[in-house]
Amino acid sequence: MSDPATTAPVAVIEIGSTGIRLVVAQQDGKGDYRSLDRAGKPSRIGRDVFTSGSVSREAMRESIAVLASFKELLAGYGIEPHVARVIATSALREAENRDTFIDRVALQTGFRVSVIEDIEENHLMYLAVQKALQDERKLLSRTNAMILEVGGGSTEIMLLRRGRMAAAHSLRIGTVRVDELIRGSGSAPEFLTQYLEDNVRTACDLLEGELPLDGVKAFILVGSDARLAASRISGTTAEDYTIIDRAEFVRFADEASALSAEECVARYRVPWSDAESLGTGLTIERLFLERTGADKVVVPNVSIREGLLLTAVSGPDPEHEAEMRRQILASTASLGRKFRYDEAHATQVARLSQALFAALAREHGLGPREGLLLEVAALLHDLGSYIRTSGHHKHSEYLILNSEIFGLSRSELTIVANVARYHRKQGPSNSHVNYVALAREDRIVVLKLAAILRVADALDRGHDQRVGEAGFERREDRLIIRAETNDRGSSADLSLERLSLAEKGDIFEDVFGLKPILS
Repeated sequence: MSDPATTAPVAVIEIGSTGIRLVVAQQDGKGDYRSLDRAGKPSRIGRDVFTSGSVSREAMRESIAVLASFKELLAGYGIEPHVARVIATSALREAENRDTFIDRVALQTGFRVSVIEDIEENHLMYLAVQKALQDERKLLSRTNAMILEVGGGSTEIMLLRRGRMAAAHSLRIGTVRVDELIRGSGSAPEFLTQYLEDNVRTACDLLEGELPLDGVKAFILVGSDARLAASRISGTTAEDYTIIDRAEFVRFADEASALSAEECVARYRVPWSDAESLGTGLTIERLFLERTGADKVVVPNVSIREGLLLTAVSGPDPEHEAEMRRQILASTASLGRKFRYDEAHATQVARLSQALFAALAREHGLGPREGLLLEVAALLHDLGSYIRTSGHHKHSEYLILNSEIFGLSRSELTIVANVARYHRKQGPSNSHVNYVALAREDRIVVLKLAAILRVADALDRGHDQRVGEAGFERREDRLIIRAETNDRGSSADLSLERLSLAEKGDIFEDVFGLKPILS
């Protein structure tokens, strides 16, 4: 008799810039799935938003009609609309009337649309690519890689340094967005190539500061344009991916880019909605490829929907969660190095903050995710020194708020920025806009994490990592910190740390009712 858990179908829907697409899958009991059904319809949402800023009434009606048909299809699998995972990406994210769109969809179809952030798109894409290339993990862990997806509204980029996330970015370069811009300006077709070259060159120049692109040897392309190229070019084909030669991909991209939409439909047998943007997408991909040192192009047979399915069908997976934690911290460290942080001090403070977080589990009542946010904040708390030492806590807040860390949502990044801001000087105040804007629950998290970070930072006041192992003991209203000193020269005196702890332990005592004392 089969396990009931293996027979429960799930559904995911993506509302993208160019289409609305559905996948129905079935769990296999091993954190994996097999596809049962797929459906998709073209959408004009992207063209509306990128020209007028809003979804038109007609596009809204068409979208609701498509989703209503999906609702009927799902009824055959016994899936209610409210349990399906429905996401929307860049186009709806930018739409001025997105709240109206979401409300009408919910009322008329029962689907609950979640508009995801660009960094979440990267996260889901990484999950899908990781699964598709699981047989190539050893290869990817030994080389530098770029994962690239060109969408209708944005281009998602991930840079990996020997399997560890170096950077994740979302660029406002998309096929529909660019096509509408060129049409609206009345520019000649040759202007398109120049425009793309200029934008890709600027983007790559910025990426060079995070990972030298000529050292990227694995170029991974995601998306329908890349899959079409892979189907037309002879290469090494596995179950979930294809590897094609760089020169062959460039040749195909140049060939397709020279064709009109009508010619693309006739030659490649693709829908008109795909043919309209095929040349632009392939040109963007070719331009990025030419900046790397890769001689092969890897094309996984996946999309963001496969990443969404993985999150929908698999419960908590310790191995996956550990891998994601490593990637988040790798992305954090890469950001720190970009702004020349004191890595030894940052690592020491992060280690001490984690030890204190674990020791105070009963007092703070927070979970592993909050512990991860604390570790990220600890690693980046002095980031603002890159701008100026004076007031660097405020500069840290600014830099973090205006950066991207793979795997962290915008709301989580805001918590991290606030925690870093309060590692010194004044604590939270009602006059601090970024703090007051947080939900009440998040403000409590910031208070608790900042209190812990201040103590951990005080224990490395001299930035010389004197404190080795630290133990913690509660005595009535005191927290006794017993620190072993590292053998670093002749001095093992912790007077500076004691003085700093006396100055910075005020918020900790207010929040936890314990006065921290270094014994």
